[in-house]
Amino acid sequence: MIFRSGADVILINETEKAPAPAKSAGSFAPLRQSVFAVLWAATILGNTGSFMRDVASSWIVTDLSASPAAVAMIQAAGTMPIFLLAIPAGVLSDILDRRKFLIAIQLMLGSVSATLATLSYFGFLTVELLVGLTFVGGIGAALMAPTWQAIVPEIVPKQDLKSAVALNSLGINIARSIGPALGGLLLAGLGAAATYGADVASYVFVIAALLWWKRVPQADDALSEKFFGAFRAGLRYTRSSRELHVVLLRAAIFFAFASAVWALLPLVARGLNGGAGFYGILLGAVGAGAIVGALIMPALRERLGADGLLLLSAVITAMVMACLALALPQWIALVLMLLLGAAWIVALTTFNGVAQSILPNWVRGRALAVYLMVFNGAMAGGSLGWGCVAGAVGIRTALLISAAGLLVAALVLKRMALPAGEADLTPSRHWPEPLTADTVEHDRGPVLILIEYRIALGDRPKFFEGLRKLSQARLRDGAYGWGITEDAADPEKIVEWFMVESWAEHLRQHHRVSNADADVQRDTMQYHIGPDGPVVRHFLAMELGSVKPVSDKST
Repeated sequence: MIFRSGADVILINETEKAPAPAKSAGSFAPLRQSVFAVLWAATILGNTGSFMRDVASSWIVTDLSASPAAVAMIQAAGTMPIFLLAIPAGVLSDILDRRKFLIAIQLMLGSVSATLATLSYFGFLTVELLVGLTFVGGIGAALMAPTWQAIVPEIVPKQDLKSAVALNSLGINIARSIGPALGGLLLAGLGAAATYGADVASYVFVIAALLWWKRVPQADDALSEKFFGAFRAGLRYTRSSRELHVVLLRAAIFFAFASAVWALLPLVARGLNGGAGFYGILLGAVGAGAIVGALIMPALRERLGADGLLLLSAVITAMVMACLALALPQWIALVLMLLLGAAWIVALTTFNGVAQSILPNWVRGRALAVYLMVFNGAMAGGSLGWGCVAGAVGIRTALLISAAGLLVAALVLKRMALPAGEADLTPSRHWPEPLTADTVEHDRGPVLILIEYRIALGDRPKFFEGLRKLSQARLRDGAYGWGITEDAADPEKIVEWFMVESWAEHLRQHHRVSNADADVQRDTMQYHIGPDGPVVRHFLAMELGSVKPVSDKST
């Protein structure tokens, strides 16, 4: 198939397809990559410290205030910054050196925990200071989360990506099974200062691992994105990706209802006559259940698929919340936490794995940041909402309402299938550099691209279907406007147009087109009539009197 840009011709070899992606060597195959294994172990230690800190904060606030809203505020303070800052954090993760960025964030988080330890030791900690420092810690988490996730494709082969995502979730829940219980024991035995101090120590291991990782720096690129341009490109991609919309909507609804159990769990533990140690053991049971869930999840995925896994997770989570609304013995609550942990990791890993699989690398950090924003926004808003509901109607009624809502939503949303995530999103690089009469400044724009086709009248419906798919790719990869026109005097002549904000952004668009997009283009171009391919023209915006005329090089 031939695709012509001005006088250039793009040759698309119809017989040479992208090789089928290799299958993963197993659930633990990513650990064969030394960098992944070291960072994975370090993050387990770091997350263990974070869970120790969180259990201390969640329990201390119940000593400082008995209000359900105050307890829920700690959860909200930790997650709200991720909702507010996720997209800027994703932009930074895509344009900065990710290793150096992570080291700076670890230093910031270590300082927050050191401050909490000092205030606790001298007895100066108040609800306001605790919420404020938790919010600052949330800022660090907001900056860190998309970057940690975005480095995964750098350090594991593509065929092991989903296994690496699952291992990261497993690692978090190993930490969840250890951290809360250890934090509860330290809190009960040595006090809050020692618990926060243990978190400070955990950051030393993470920073050491990041310093050991010799990340290959990216080569200097004249088309490197600046912050605001990258921010707009990330928003355009998110707005135009229908697959990402499905993931975001389903995740938002699931976590908004499921957040009730996390917001109210400290009060449930108190209602069961438990202390700080019991609360930590409850959270440890969640982590233990998550480990079991991660181990059996591959077999469940083969039988149920992504949509079936989410329905199963919702049913179990709703059942756990409904049972916690009853007056139960402590040992039954522990069993319920094991089930909750298994269901929770199934949901987290499924959503995260699908999101990772549908994103190209150039926008991965930004789009994952949007997913994290939705996740944490649903958790923060849900926590505040369920805290207020519990204050008005009681903890048990709030848990029953959230359980019923989650179950109904899961049954309804199962009809909205998650994307398969099997497309080849690596750059195809099959678009040639556009022809220009002279050098074009990168900030020149906007740019209008016209592509002229000749389509038989009988082929127009099939051609338009392919063009509709191409339009989604144009808009995802940088265009902010798209349309088609027909020649009033020649109905077989169809012109596709799209607008890009600058010449540099259009050149980036050339580098972003994926192999999956190339396949769509190939299928669409078969309806073009003629020995030559469609003619592509580029038009640059001008202001009268502000642009010098192009010199006549023929004289």
